[in-house]
Formats: sequence, structure tokens, C-alpha cells
Amino acid sequence: MSSIHWTLVRRGLLCSWIFLAGVALASEQPPTLAVGSPMPAFSLPGVDGKTHTDKEFAKAKILVIVFTCAHCPTAQNYQERIKKLVTDYSPKGVTLIAINPNHADSVRLDELAYSDLSDSFPELQERAKREKFNFLWLDDGPKQEVSHKYGPVATPHVFIFDEKRVLRFEGRIDDSERDESMATSHDTRAALDALLAGQEPPVTSTRVFGCSVKWADKVIEYAKFKEKWAAEPVSLEHADIPTLQAIRTNKDSGKLRFINVWATWCGPCVSEFDELVEHNLRFRIRQFEMVTISADSPDDEATVRDFLGKKHASMKNYIIPSDKKDAYFDALDPASVWKGELPYTLIVNEKGEVVYREHGALSFLKMRRAIVPELNRIKPWGGLSPIKPPATTGTN
Repeated sequence: MSSIHWTLVRRGLLCSWIFLAGVALASEQPPTLAVGSPMPAFSLPGVDGKTHTDKEFAKAKILVIVFTCAHCPTAQNYQERIKKLVTDYSPKGVTLIAINPNHADSVRLDELAYSDLSDSFPELQERAKREKFNFLWLDDGPKQEVSHKYGPVATPHVFIFDEKRVLRFEGRIDDSERDESMATSHDTRAALDALLAGQEPPVTSTRVFGCSVKWADKVIEYAKFKEKWAAEPVSLEHADIPTLQAIRTNKDSGKLRFINVWATWCGPCVSEFDELVEHNLRFRIRQFEMVTISADSPDDEATVRDFLGKKHASMKNYIIPSDKKDAYFDALDPASVWKGELPYTLIVNEKGEVVYREHGALSFLKMRRAIVPELNRIKPWGGLSPIKPPATTGTN
């Protein structure tokens, strides 16, 4: 992910209008392709590095197209179910491919709070590789011309075409977003079973649930959010030893706490600071708190304040009020663990247990893969599922 640059010149309103002029088709939610319609043609890049067209799948008895993405928690929760569809139905002549409909620059930072990845092409490739996808995934995000013809409204959204490439079903995979075991209506499977048996699907169109498709016009909306974030107040407090001990033990926040020790004279600290700000904006809507601790000399407090202000660093910021750092550093970690090199990052859970530690420059993807599972543990994603019946004890 590129760093935030808090000006309209780089990714603001002016650039958004210029950019959108080239993708006017994707400027609003298009109508969903109607059942009975012929399949629109496509030619799109795949995560395998090749360009693929609809003609490649001419031999498939049934073609399933699933519009899905990487960042959405609903889409992530259906990844294994999509893989199972491929495993179960490919021997029967069914081909399933996926298409990412999202314009990556339209995905706001606070929409990434449940994911290690966003929806850029390299991130799609990373997700497909890591999760060992057994289906082809194509990217329509940059232009969204194909997505505009199909009209998916959320991720995932399924479209099933018969042998003549006529749309016979569009809708959801099943009716249990969060918990597959609670699904009572397996709509995609029912449609496939019927079509393979030469019958009409019992239901040809359903509601869908998931994250809305991120059309290109949302870049303008995103620029407004950036202006709002940039206007948030920035503070800097002195951190005495008891304050640092409390930050480290994290007994009272109930949150995952991210602690970064840095300095304005530290090159790696400065170069990664924009991404720290991004990650604060990304995860703070969940049980997450970011704390930065400046190891600059107290004489340079004005320099630190100026730096934080320019970076729009609205997280909790502290400065150590002494040039003698040992006792302050000991409040965070003993010298046997941390000798004092900067930057230094700790992530501690709500019990004060270390779940991630980094000496030196951060590996942000690795860090996110530590953060997201911990946040999910503290408060699981609240996707839609039927309510499980209470356990019975066998007594009256």
C-alpha cells in the first residue's frame, strides 16, 4: 500500500476528477445482469500473470463467475466455500472463475480493518498464493468495464451461465455469511445441481450480502475522508516511567495495543511513519490502540511536535522527558530483550502479552497478519448467521 500524502495534489479531489474521466462507466452502481441474459464477453488479467478471455472456457458445461475481493471479511469467509465448489463440481463439467470488481484506490483505510490485504493486483496474487486458490482469479478493478456489464452489488456475488452461456442464476452462495455449518439454503449448489440435471434452478435470483462493490467514483468520497482525518488534532505528552509501565502492561484498555518507539533522527523510523499513521486509521475502529513514543532529546520536543503535526499523527503520542533513557526503556522491555535500537515495535494483547515484536524497520504485512487474528479473537467479526440454538442439558 502506498503511503498517505495529505494533499489534494496526489490523491485528492482534483486528481480524482481527472482520473474518473477515463473510467466513467464505473461511476455508479450499474443494474445487475438479468437472468436470461447472454454472458458479456471479457478479457482480463489473471493472478497467474496471463490474460484470459471468455472464449477459453467454451468447453465448460456450466460457467460460474464469482465476483469477490481480498479485503472484505465476507469474501474472506467464503474463500473455503468457493474452493469446495470447485472441488465438488469441476469433475461434473463446471468451471468456476472469480473476478475482483473493486477499484483498489476506492477502498478506504477503515474498510481494511478485518484484512491483511487490500484489492490491488499484487495483493490479489498474494491472497491466491497464500490460500492456495484452486480457481482462476481475474482483476477488473482498474477499469471495471466487465463489472459494469454484470452489475455485482457485493462481494461475493455469483453468476451461473449454462452451456449456451445464458444467465440462469445470480445471487449468494448460501444463507449463512459467518458460519457455514448454519446454512440452511445452499443456493448456488442448488442451482448447479438443477442445471446439471437439465432442470430449472429452484431459485434464480437471491439477495446477496457482503461488502459493497467499490466503484471508481468512491475515490472522490475517499478524498473527503482523508481531509477529515487530516484535520484531527495531534497531541504529544510526556511519558514518565509509571506511564510507560502502564502502557506496557496494558491492563485497563481491553484493546490490542501497538507500541512504537522512534525518533526524528532515525531514518527507518521516519520512512515508515506514514504507514504507521495509515495503520492507525485502518484498525482503530476495532479494539486497537496505537501508541508512539519518541526517544528524541527533550530539547527537540518542538521538532517532534512539528513532525507529528505534518504527519497528521492523531494516535496517542508520547516523548521521553529525559536524555537518560535506560530506566524508561526498561519500563517497556529489559535490555536482555531490547538493547535500545530504533525503531522498536511491540504489540501486546489486552493481558499485556506480547503477540508481535520487531527490532528495526517493520514488515507491515507480517505485522498485519499478527494484528488481524488477535482482533478477531478479542471481538469476532459480526457477520450474519442464524442464531445457534442453546445447548441442551437433557434435564427439565
